[in-house]
Amino acid sequence: MFVKKKPYRNSSFLLFMTLSLFSCSSDSNNSSYNSINPVVTPESYPNILLIIADDMGKDATFGFNEGSLKPQTPHINSIKNNGITFQNFWSYPTCSPTRASIITGKYGYRTGVKWAGDVLPNNETSLQQYIKNETGSRYSSAVIGKWHLSGNSGSFDPSALGIDYYAGLLGGGLQNYFQWNLTNDQDTSPQSGYSSKIFTSLAMDWLDAQEQPWFLWLAYNAPHTPFHSPPSIMHNQGELANYTDGMDPMPYYLAAIEAMDFQIGRLLNGLTQHERDNTIIIFLGDNGTPNEVGQSPYAGNAVKGSLYQGGINVPLFVSGKGVQRTGNDYNLLTSTDLFITIAQLAGGSSSEIHDSKSFKELLTINDGQRAFQYSEMESPNASKWAISNGDYKLIIMANGAQELYDLVSDPYESENLIGSALSLEAINAKTALEAELHVIRN
Repeated sequence: MFVKKKPYRNSSFLLFMTLSLFSCSSDSNNSSYNSINPVVTPESYPNILLIIADDMGKDATFGFNEGSLKPQTPHINSIKNNGITFQNFWSYPTCSPTRASIITGKYGYRTGVKWAGDVLPNNETSLQQYIKNETGSRYSSAVIGKWHLSGNSGSFDPSALGIDYYAGLLGGGLQNYFQWNLTNDQDTSPQSGYSSKIFTSLAMDWLDAQEQPWFLWLAYNAPHTPFHSPPSIMHNQGELANYTDGMDPMPYYLAAIEAMDFQIGRLLNGLTQHERDNTIIIFLGDNGTPNEVGQSPYAGNAVKGSLYQGGINVPLFVSGKGVQRTGNDYNLLTSTDLFITIAQLAGGSSSEIHDSKSFKELLTINDGQRAFQYSEMESPNASKWAISNGDYKLIIMANGAQELYDLVSDPYESENLIGSALSLEAINAKTALEAELHVIRN
């Protein structure tokens, strides 16, 4: 429970009144009073809203060519249509390493978080702590929703990572979207309510209490399994019976996305116009779509849990304050890049740190920094690494086996070029990719 405070958006009005009274009581002929030094107000710094959808690939997202069955998501569509769609954004194949890469700016092998359920060490400097250090605690921060960086532990100390407030789901998934355990700064308690709605209500309560610029990390567990029927008011999939094995899961999956979109709309509509105008919104999927609901052109083994494009090339939309471009962007990005980009948006001075390169400039001009993008996995059955220059993509397994794909002519990786006669262009690309992979991992 938060005590509602006067929103910081009113501070500029108070500042204006103070300066006006000062100028009225001053000698108008004194030139020193006519050249007031610029004053930095809270509105100089945008609120930052990071929304993470769980298991939502391109084939399940409006605005991408992949997939034929799309959910009705007017609010996510609005974020997309009013900003930039990053077509070449890479995450990790599963949720924990993607989240760890965002919050640390490091590749998974550096933090040890390389697969779902791995534990993020407490000695890592989080994005929230980094922003505090860079800006003198200018921003309030909250993480609300799915965490999944504490393994099977039932505890999490957000203050150790510089997070001002946490409330949500510690583990990777729910047994039931309507009956689950909520953990916050005080304790863990059972909840009887739809998780997407409760996460949104917690976020709205926290936002109402803020008096300074804020950074909200809002991580829905939707549309992750279990397949279920959300409250009917929240989706457009018609009357859905209780899901049981053997039923078509697609309507349930799409309904979960639509219910999440409904709640995103509730959150955004709860902001004043001033707050909305001063907020930058970042929306992404943490990995590809699960194979039970994966769609063509992705093969069944090329979705969540894989290093193929259907597993790691996921939606990223950015719109709002400071975003001056719209439409598609094809520059190479990775999930690590969100770390320093968000830090720069909050007023940080650096444009690169660890494995994170800022794409803040891309919000205004088409000038990317990355020549390569990298992802990896270390599952119980396989260790693999992937690297791409945008045209070619190389996947190397721990046993030395390789796969090479021409993403220009074969964007969905149907033909492994290894074993066939390579063109000079492919040979040169493979050599460069191998060299860069060696640099990254050594």
